[in-house]
Amino acid sequence: MAEMSTPRQEVTHRAESQIRSNPLSRIPFGKIGIYMVLLIGAFISLAPFAWMLLASFMSLGEAQGSTLIPSVWHWQNYIEAWNQAQFSSYMVNSILITVITLAGELFVCILAAYAFARIEFPGRNLIFVLLLSSMMIPAMVTMIPNLLTVTWLGRIGPIAWIDNWPALTIPFMGSVFSIFLLRQFFAQIPDELFDAARIDGAGHLRILRELVLPLSSAPIMVIIVLSFITSWNSLAWPLLVTNSPDWLPISVGLYNFVQDEGSKIHLIMAGSVITIVPILVIYFLTQRQFTESIARSGIRG
Repeated sequence: MAEMSTPRQEVTHRAESQIRSNPLSRIPFGKIGIYMVLLIGAFISLAPFAWMLLASFMSLGEAQGSTLIPSVWHWQNYIEAWNQAQFSSYMVNSILITVITLAGELFVCILAAYAFARIEFPGRNLIFVLLLSSMMIPAMVTMIPNLLTVTWLGRIGPIAWIDNWPALTIPFMGSVFSIFLLRQFFAQIPDELFDAARIDGAGHLRILRELVLPLSSAPIMVIIVLSFITSWNSLAWPLLVTNSPDWLPISVGLYNFVQDEGSKIHLIMAGSVITIVPILVIYFLTQRQFTESIARSGIRG
């Protein structure tokens, strides 16, 4: 006897017959539309960067005209821009400022996030809510109060803050976003791991060092990348708290170069490429580590 077909098999056969009769139904128009939107967005985002990169190799006449690709690649534009803008000192200043800021931010934010996530103390939730509410205040509103604060601290402290590294680094070590991100991640770690560590006699610092931090490589990597970009691109605050070129970062150096050589578009584009090279290097170096850290930090039940 022939086997009776089930309703599911009948539906499958009917769908296959419709596909054979209408080949257009095989084309995933939904995915094609999504890919087209993504390609358009990628083009809009990459077009200015591509023009900046190409213009940095052009002559002055080509950069001011409508040329898209340089006829002759002028590699000396980078050397000329580096020397005229004095990027050597600015680059060293930016590296020092960024390293100090990142080290201080990781130290302060990791300890604060662990306290908010795993230590019971009076007013913990209220303090955390007040801390989060400060994220709603625009940065430009707090700039003048912060300037008055660092000026006052420089007068009463052993070292000067204005026109020195403390004013450029310490105000950014207590990042509310970093504390919030780490706190949320620390709170998701199973309580059983903390109970087992306490049974072994581990204190808070040992738990943080040997348990929490190895599992938190993903959010820490996010903080490192985002904080590096923020610190490297800082412009308004260094202009406020510096009076001499001793601690000016490379963003201010590029700003001064644009003010002095505004008509030399090819050199300005070369200087712009120089300033973003460290950001691109950090991105490409940490991209694989970032994705792997997310995979490693997954906690299985």
